[in-house]
Amino acid sequence: MNYLEKRREQIIFMEHDEPVAVNFQSGLSSKNEDNSSGISWAAVAGGAFVAAALSVTLLALGTGLGLSSISPWVNVGASASAVGMAAIVWLIAMQIISSATGGYLAGRLRTKWAALHTHEVYFRDTAHGFLVWAVALVITASFLTAAAASMIGGKTHPGGATQNKESAFDPLAYFVNTLFRSDHPTQDPNDSSVRSEAGGILANALGQKELPASDKIWLTQIVAIKTGLQQIDAEKRVSDVFVNARESTEGARKAAAHLLLWLFIALLSGAFCASFAATIGGRQRDNLPVV
Repeated sequence: MNYLEKRREQIIFMEHDEPVAVNFQSGLSSKNEDNSSGISWAAVAGGAFVAAALSVTLLALGTGLGLSSISPWVNVGASASAVGMAAIVWLIAMQIISSATGGYLAGRLRTKWAALHTHEVYFRDTAHGFLVWAVALVITASFLTAAAASMIGGKTHPGGATQNKESAFDPLAYFVNTLFRSDHPTQDPNDSSVRSEAGGILANALGQKELPASDKIWLTQIVAIKTGLQQIDAEKRVSDVFVNARESTEGARKAAAHLLLWLFIALLSGAFCASFAATIGGRQRDNLPVV
C-alpha cells in the first residue's frame, strides 16, 4: 500500500473540533456520502419500538401501583390529590425513561458518518432521537386508542346484550336521574324518551351556561308530574340539579385542562431526552469523547 492509499483511509480528528475526511482520490467518499440517506430508519424503528414497549410497560406498572394505593372506603388509602400528583410524576418519569432509552439505542445503532462535520453529525443524531420519540408516540397512542375502543365496544350486560353506550357513558345521566327521583318509583314505558329529552335540555343549558326560562318551565312541569312534587319543590329541584351539573362540568373541564398541560410537559421532556440520549449514543458509536 503506497503513501496516497494510506492517507486516503485516514480520518483526522482535531482536538475538541470536527472530524475531517482526507480524500485524495477524485472525491469518491464525498460522492458516496452525498448519495446516502441522512436517516438510519432501521435504527429509528428499533429505538421507537423499544420506547413504545417501555411506555406501555411502565404505564401498566404505574396503573397497578395507583389502583393498589386507593380504596373505596373513607379515610383508607391515598387521597385523590396524592394519587393525582403521583400520576403526574410517574407520567413524566415514564416519558423520560422510555424516550431516553429509545433515543440512545437509535444513536448507537445508526450508520457511522465518517466524512461529516461534527456539527452535522450532532444534528443528525438529535434528529434521530426526535424521530424515535415521534414514532414511538404515534405507536403508543394508536395502541392505547385501539385498546380503549375495544374495551368500550366489547362491554356487555351480564345477560349478554350489548350495553347502551349513550346511557352508560352519558355524563348527564346521573343528573337526569336526580331530576326524576321519586319516593314511589313506577314503571313508565315513556320514561326513557322523557329522560333523553331532559338530558338534551341540560346539555344545551350547560353549553349556554344558563337554563332558558322555557326549558326550566317544561322541566319543572315534567318533574312535578313524574315525581309528585309540588310546583315550588319541582322548580327548586330543577335549579339545584342544573347548578350541580354546571359545577361538575366546570370541575371536569379544569381537571382535563390541568392534565393536558402536564401531559404537554411530559411529552416535551420525552422529546428532549430522546434527542439528547441519541447524541450520547452517537458519540459512543463513533468512539468520540462525550462532552
